[in-house]
Amino acid sequence: MSGTHTVLYDPHGLIEAELPLDRAPYEALVTAVLAWKDPHLEPRDYEQIALQLTGHARAVAAHVKRHAAALPKNDSRGALAEVVLREATGRLSAPLKGTAHCAQNRARLVRALYTRLDRLTEAIPAAP
Repeated sequence: MSGTHTVLYDPHGLIEAELPLDRAPYEALVTAVLAWKDPHLEPRDYEQIALQLTGHARAVAAHVKRHAAALPKNDSRGALAEVVLREATGRLSAPLKGTAHCAQNRARLVRALYTRLDRLTEAIPAAP
């Protein structure tokens, strides 16, 4: 068997940009996590859920960034996206913990990023 492999070099994330987000399962996960009252899970289970949400938050943030960069400089949606992205960067840099609170914070972040992405992809209403 050959020991060769192909290394993908995509410094601008162009391949990922073409891939659609698998939104429905993550929205269902966000809804479930935010509905928790006292789930009594093991710390490693909370960590795994938070890890899944972290990875998806990074993917959504990349989409937000690409959409915001494509807007005209005077479009306020781009400025709002930058605020959300700065907050996301700060929240994603926090270490994961094996707690419901950590997983719920990541779920809130995914929800906020999708809200911003939806705003960026909405058609701009025509001026009267």
